[in-house]
Amino acid sequence: MPDTGTRAHPRVRLGPRHAGARYVVRRVQYAVFVVWAAYTITWLLLYLMPSNAAEVMLRNISGGDSAADRAAVAALEHRYGLDRPPLEQYLTLLLRAVKGDFGTSTATGRPVIEVIGQALPSTLQLGLAGLVLGTLLGVAIALAANAVRAAFLRNLLFSLPPLFASLPAFFVGLLLVQCFAFWLRVLPAAGTGSAAHLILPAITLAIPAGAGIAQVTAKSLAVNLRSPYADHLRAKGVPHRRILLAHAFRNAVIPATTLLGLSIGGVLAGAVVVETVFSRQGLGRLMQSSVSLQDIPVVQGVVVFSAVLYAVANLLVDLIYPKIDPRISIG
Repeated sequence: MPDTGTRAHPRVRLGPRHAGARYVVRRVQYAVFVVWAAYTITWLLLYLMPSNAAEVMLRNISGGDSAADRAAVAALEHRYGLDRPPLEQYLTLLLRAVKGDFGTSTATGRPVIEVIGQALPSTLQLGLAGLVLGTLLGVAIALAANAVRAAFLRNLLFSLPPLFASLPAFFVGLLLVQCFAFWLRVLPAAGTGSAAHLILPAITLAIPAGAGIAQVTAKSLAVNLRSPYADHLRAKGVPHRRILLAHAFRNAVIPATTLLGLSIGGVLAGAVVVETVFSRQGLGRLMQSSVSLQDIPVVQGVVVFSAVLYAVANLLVDLIYPKIDPRISIG
């Protein structure tokens, strides 16, 4: 047959390395979008607040006893760029934030990075302890619920995660303080210092985080234990405990890992309540005081930092998937 010049070109398939690189780039783009969206929404909400940030600053300086002088308000607005058009304010602050400069705190006059850096270690310590305890608690409840044979005990264990998830963090914190600080007198009620000060706040954060992990892992384990491969292993005489730990648990780890990445946001949000209840210094209390004082640079700095932690945590979770289960291909 004559050559018509319309030869079909074969489809080029990317190799695993190129597909993996493209996947990572795409996930990084999503992470950047999340951070940008968090920054933009925060700026917009703070800008639309009915009160004037410069007037709030002056009232804080004077102790709130006198009305703000108009000339002083105008000077502060000019100093911090609050008298510029909204779009110009937004773009100027955004370009500075990209360079790592979130400006100066309007409440303390210190650089925002320095203010966040001072509060960060305490929150990281609390969040890490809460996540570790929550993961251990959730996995233990899930394994126990699928390991026991007694129907009553099994139903009780399966009902614990919804119960824990429904408890407000402030209620759990106050209950722990009442029991272990006031009644038993074995742990301090508040403060930031020794490891003993970390136990009650970490448990308060761990209970809701562990509830979600327990609920997802327990259900996933139950589904895997009813699957055909589990029936095949039982027919071969493999003990139930070995099927649970060596086979079902490995498959159930995938959704639990996803939830663990999402729990970063819950831990950061819960830190606001927990640090207030236990009078701990950290990003949570810093955010609370900054919102009250309308300290826009600090609020935006804390939000962006939290969004970065959340995005990085979920990116790492996505990259860990193929290591947990080789059947999952990034490409």
